[in-house]
Amino acid sequence: MRLLILGGTGDAAELAAKVATIQGLEAITSLAGRTREPSVPLGGLRVGGFGGAAGLTSYLRVMQIDLLIDATHPFATQISFNAADAATEVGVPRLMLIRPPWEKASGDRWIEVNSVEAAAASLENQAQRVFLTVGRQELAAFANCEKIWFLMRMIDPPSDDALVPAGMILCDRGPFTLNNERQILIHHKIDIIVSKNSGGDATKAKIIAARELGVNVVMVNRPAIPPGEQVTDVDNALEWLFDKLHD
Repeated sequence: MRLLILGGTGDAAELAAKVATIQGLEAITSLAGRTREPSVPLGGLRVGGFGGAAGLTSYLRVMQIDLLIDATHPFATQISFNAADAATEVGVPRLMLIRPPWEKASGDRWIEVNSVEAAAASLENQAQRVFLTVGRQELAAFANCEKIWFLMRMIDPPSDDALVPAGMILCDRGPFTLNNERQILIHHKIDIIVSKNSGGDATKAKIIAARELGVNVVMVNRPAIPPGEQVTDVDNALEWLFDKLHD
C-alpha cells in the first residue's frame, strides 16, 4: 500500500521515520517547499505545491495513493481543506495528525486574537519591544507598527522585497531551551511576545519564559480546519495506519 504524508512538522518527520520500518507500506512525504533547507524525512519525498485541490486529486490518482495523513502545520489550513476535498473525490481514507494547542496556565498573561492582523492591531500603545515569532510570511502585517522595535525570529530570512517592520532578524530553528528563551527576553528587554498557537514542545519554552518573567503574550488562535478523523500524536496515527492495513 502507498501512503502520502502531508508534512512540514516534527510530527510528520517522526511519523515518516516510523512508517519506514513497516513492511508492505510505501510512504511519500510531501513538503510545501517554503523552508530553504528543510529537515529531510525518511522514505520518499516530494517538494512543492500540488496546484490546489484539483492538482492533489490528480496526484492521488496518478500515484495510486491508498492512504493520506495530513500532518501539516496547524495554521496551514488551505492544504488541509484541499486534502479533504481530494481524498473525498478519490475515496482515499484521510487522517489529520494535529498536535494539541497550548492551554493558558496560571500566571500566563495572554491576549488572544483570531488573526495576525488583529495581533498587530493589539500592539498599538501596548508595546515597545516585541518578540515576533509568527514566521517570515506574516511580517507585512506588522510593517506599519512604526513606534515598535521587533525581534523577528524565523527559520529563513525574508526576501529582499518583503515588507519588514523595524528591528532585528534572528534566523534560528527550534527546538529552543527555556534558558535560551529566558535570555532572549531579558537581553532584548522584550515586553510582548507575538506567537501563533502552534502547540508542541519545540517552541513552547518561550511561553514558559514569558510566564516566569511576567511578559505579555499576544496569542493567535488557530483557524478552523475541515471535518474528519483526527489524532493528536504519532502513536495514535500509527494505530490508525495498522487498522487500515489490516482491513
